[in-house]
Amino acid sequence: RDFTINAIAMAASTPYRMIDPLGGAADLRQKRLRACSESAFQADPVRVLRGVRLAVELKFSLEPQTLQSMRQAVPLLARTSPERQRDECCRMMDGQGVASALRMLDQMGALSIFLPELDSLKSVRPSPPHLLEGWEHTLATAQALERLLGVLVGEYQPDSADNLILGMATMRLGRFRQSLAQHFEQPLNVNRTLRSLLFMAALYHDVGKAKTQQEDSGGAVHFFGHEDVSAKAIATRARHLAFSQVEMQRLDTTVRHHMRIHHLANAEKSQPTRRAIYRFFRDTGAAGVEICLLSLADLWATYGVTLPPELWAKELDICRGLWESWWERPQEAVNPPVLLTGDDLMRQFALAPGPLIGELLQRVREAQACGEVATPDEALRLVETALNESGS
Repeated sequence: RDFTINAIAMAASTPYRMIDPLGGAADLRQKRLRACSESAFQADPVRVLRGVRLAVELKFSLEPQTLQSMRQAVPLLARTSPERQRDECCRMMDGQGVASALRMLDQMGALSIFLPELDSLKSVRPSPPHLLEGWEHTLATAQALERLLGVLVGEYQPDSADNLILGMATMRLGRFRQSLAQHFEQPLNVNRTLRSLLFMAALYHDVGKAKTQQEDSGGAVHFFGHEDVSAKAIATRARHLAFSQVEMQRLDTTVRHHMRIHHLANAEKSQPTRRAIYRFFRDTGAAGVEICLLSLADLWATYGVTLPPELWAKELDICRGLWESWWERPQEAVNPPVLLTGDDLMRQFALAPGPLIGELLQRVREAQACGEVATPDEALRLVETALNESGS
């Protein structure tokens, strides 16, 4: 066994007699995590990750000798399989105190081995309205995400909405609690959860800032295109950690579009248009649900205690409108019924197979979502107009 608290047994013949050769019961009483042997981490360095996860999740202290042994074994993590690193990391993302666990792993030097891209965040200096440098902002995002999930997913815990920010989130988005719970119960892989993927996306959402950081003539710092660089970084890391193809695509989409909610909030309109909603889910699909949560956590971490209530309310309302469309009006706003097929277009307009067919069908679907067409005849007239305008 790895830790003494996991090395306790009972004899089947005498179930009331505890077998505890290493003093695990005493460690349990004292909330102490102690390795079963001095060579535990040398024998299996992945236990370093497990030890941090258990200590944070159980709120146990690490026995000093155990902590020292963990630090000494950190360099050996590089010899372990990426799959085992991935699985232990995902278990950590599923638990409580994710930011605390990440901070501890960083202090040990473990993150540099299995999530090395995160080191670059320490070179990202804060720029208004950001209060924190890149790494601290990322930890704050993970913490904010955990608190948001606590009040919005699953059974409501009244004491969890203990401040204005969480209270506003509960009031505006609380009615989606069961829908969100069902959403997160549908994993992309039977061995991993959507929650763990969302936290992985949160860790990498700003990784691209180190490469895109630039200062203009007025001294303002910008990170244009950082989301695309971040998406490429997480795709590379996910491939190394042997995530499935569908998981890699979800991580890429979530990170690549994490700024979309902020952009919608910066628009003049108080609510996104039907066209904007359709295009959001056209580009993100089901990942759009998680992107809303990541964007809210990102916003909270950006401003901290200085978060303007009116800005928070605006992004909450945007997310509410998006979730209403996704769950309550999908055929109207997200995935309208088929009015025309490619065969219809080729037959009606003597078109050859090719990209143009897909572009025209996409234009029809967008027009449906915007309420501009509702029947096959209206759709045909729209296509005819589009062809005339393009000269095709």
